[in-house]
Amino acid sequence: MAKDKPSMNIVFVGHVDAGKSTCVGRMMFDGGAVTEQEMKKLREEAVKNGKAGFEFAYVMDNIKEERERGVTIDLAYKKLMTDKYQITIIDAPGHRDFVKNMITGASQADAAFLVIAAPSGVQPQTTEHLWLLRTMGVKNLSIAINKMDAADYKEEKFNQVKEDVSKLLQQVGIKPEATTFIACSGLQGENIIRKSDKMLWYKGPTLREQIDLFPIPDSPTNLPMRMPVQDVYEITGIGTVPVGKVETGIMKIGQKIKVLPGRTGEGIQGEVKTIEAHHETLSEAPAGENVGVNIRGIGKKDIARGDVICDAAFPVPIVEEFIAQIAVINHPTVLAKGYTPVFHIHTAQVPCQFIELIAQIDPRTGEIIKEQPDFLKNGDVAKVRIKPQGKLALETQKDNPYMARFAVRDAGATVAAGMCLEITKKR
Repeated sequence: MAKDKPSMNIVFVGHVDAGKSTCVGRMMFDGGAVTEQEMKKLREEAVKNGKAGFEFAYVMDNIKEERERGVTIDLAYKKLMTDKYQITIIDAPGHRDFVKNMITGASQADAAFLVIAAPSGVQPQTTEHLWLLRTMGVKNLSIAINKMDAADYKEEKFNQVKEDVSKLLQQVGIKPEATTFIACSGLQGENIIRKSDKMLWYKGPTLREQIDLFPIPDSPTNLPMRMPVQDVYEITGIGTVPVGKVETGIMKIGQKIKVLPGRTGEGIQGEVKTIEAHHETLSEAPAGENVGVNIRGIGKKDIARGDVICDAAFPVPIVEEFIAQIAVINHPTVLAKGYTPVFHIHTAQVPCQFIELIAQIDPRTGEIIKEQPDFLKNGDVAKVRIKPQGKLALETQKDNPYMARFAVRDAGATVAAGMCLEITKKR
């Protein structure tokens, strides 16, 4: 029975062309989740598009444009049963323009594989990917050094990439010695599900074995119910179906809910009518489940990506302003007060203004280095006061860490990342 296995969401992250989709597709195929016949169709389509060898990636990349360009644009979700878990795999885009989808993917993940191509090694965006995973609270990480076939399966190449990645891990505060590095080839199926006989020097787990080595995620079912909306669909015969991951609490049929901020910022009341996950009807969905829901009293105009469906008795706060701790990751110059980039919080994107730089903090000790700094530069950690320029549902790290984390983006790059410490609610 699927129900008896704990759920886990795993995101595959990495630079464009590192082979993320291929690793996932190969795992689905070798694990029997994709049939020989489906694979044959995908192989023919790949050849027709002049993308021979992309057939495994096509398992995840199901948008026509993605197949023609050979890049993952949106998030793709696939179910996979392992011995220990029922897994939802989230394949996140590595392409610069698509990082906002990657942030959403990382915010829904319990564990992550950072995929790095052995021939090209660490890329400029690898650091950004690591900071994002870290800020989005992904605690369990494994590094897949892929395309080992293109590096002649050489141990020296693996060790060199491992050393480069280990330096980056230390920079973002992840212990390299506690992180598993996997030598694999998605295209050839080496160390994805079956152990490779071409890399006898490698003694670690396969990609699939590593999934079951990740610890069982904590399920924050004791917190109030929150489901940030990822997408809204209109389904014939059912009506409006918002889709997303239940972050905290338990969503139940008949539950009175509120959609916040909604169009007005006041929120709209409703009642959960049906809950569905991967074509199964559920009576309840605990934290960690990716579901589609139909809500009595809520139509297409009332709800959009970035809204949060929450327990009507414990609604999520809409904030006037908030105090956060941020780490500046990648700002072209310096970050000063008055700056108004876009904040990505759960699935919402809202422009917010830095109205005060309260204090610069030593990231290792948490002590204040400087009160009221004039500006912040890359690598700085600080406490800041922020004013949303739109309606924003947000909670503090103390009340609900799952609804407190955010990334700050500007002109196509992640500038900073952080978490909310205190809020002032809207009157």
